Amino acid sequence: MAKRLLQIFMGLLLLSLLFVAYHHEKAFRFYKVVTLFNAGDIVENFRNMGEIFPYYVIAQGPENFKFSIKPQTLISEFEHHGNKYTVEKMLNDSDTTGFLVIKNDAIVFEKYYLGNSIDTLNISWSVNKSFLSALLGIALEDKLFNSIQDPIDRYLPELKGTGYEGVSIKNIMQMSSGVVFNEDYADFFSDIKRMGRVIALGSSINEFAASLKSGRPAGEYHHYVSMDTQVLGMLLKQITEVTPSEYLHNKIWSKLGMRADARWLIDDYDMELAFGTLNVTVRDYGRFGRLYLNKGIWEGEQLVPQQWIIDSTTPDSPHLQPGENPASSNRSGYGYQWWIPEHPQDDYVARGIYGQYIYVSSKHRVVIVKTSADPDWRSNNPENYAMVAMMQSIAAGLE
Repeated sequence: MAKRLLQIFMGLLLLSLLFVAYHHEKAFRFYKVVTLFNAGDIVENFRNMGEIFPYYVIAQGPENFKFSIKPQTLISEFEHHGNKYTVEKMLNDSDTTGFLVIKNDAIVFEKYYLGNSIDTLNISWSVNKSFLSALLGIALEDKLFNSIQDPIDRYLPELKGTGYEGVSIKNIMQMSSGVVFNEDYADFFSDIKRMGRVIALGSSINEFAASLKSGRPAGEYHHYVSMDTQVLGMLLKQITEVTPSEYLHNKIWSKLGMRADARWLIDDYDMELAFGTLNVTVRDYGRFGRLYLNKGIWEGEQLVPQQWIIDSTTPDSPHLQPGENPASSNRSGYGYQWWIPEHPQDDYVARGIYGQYIYVSSKHRVVIVKTSADPDWRSNNPENYAMVAMMQSIAAGLE
């Protein structure tokens, strides 16, 4: 009898310890999410996201290409809207952690800051969206879905009765879903901040996306909604029947001879946080930029359809055009999860909050990568128009 009571006691003790450990993990994650962007923590957090969230590993694959090294001196100053800026000051003031400039397959400038190195995995934030766009272009080429004109609930019936019911995949790709979503990172009660807390406490990101409602007709107004990309991630998983991480490995990562394994953060239901949580080295971001610069061709193999890349980086409706636009909440133009600069010069940008960039200039054959951990990102440089102008000037100034 005593032995049986001891077994019961030990079982209850184990359950209690597991309960405490489970909630301790959730409490730790919740705390880290709430303080993620604090000035004293942001740099360390951005290079250690795998310590906060679980993740899938995306294996690098065999090396098949190397950038040559041909250092050049970058321009020191540039102008934007009549104001003069210094490149060095822009990089320092925006808490840059890595800056890479590639021209004609040669690294002409590479520097790391604030304790980061060539091997550091850097959180992508919304630069991730451009990777997801590439995967959907490949899936369309593979005939895994019929058309981007299809309503997304044709493939995801769980979105019927939500703000996404009847909305075309294309409208979602172009951030024109009409779904109501407040993406203000400075507002504790915004949808995007609420989303972070929901994930931290262990809820499903897909269920959160399915809770959103429509606020205006789709396809008429450009309004940035990170959950648009999440439902695209749901679509990708449904049509490929593998995780987005596995599809990314199979179709891109293993093909580009990446420098390092990548990490894609997931929720507690093993779903990738598709809207912006890849963790990648600076040089591997550069490889992805080179893939787009070469219209989807890598060492002779067409990985991403050329027409998809053209369409992805070409605003095709009035509400997506760059410049002052009453039908858009942004002065940059938009394609399929890629930004078009305010003053385009045959170039386009993958862009993430707090200063993440992959800039591609077809005109000058240049790729620029910038990773950052800038707690004052919004106030320092609203929408980062001047930062893109800096990259345009650097590209134009190279030999």
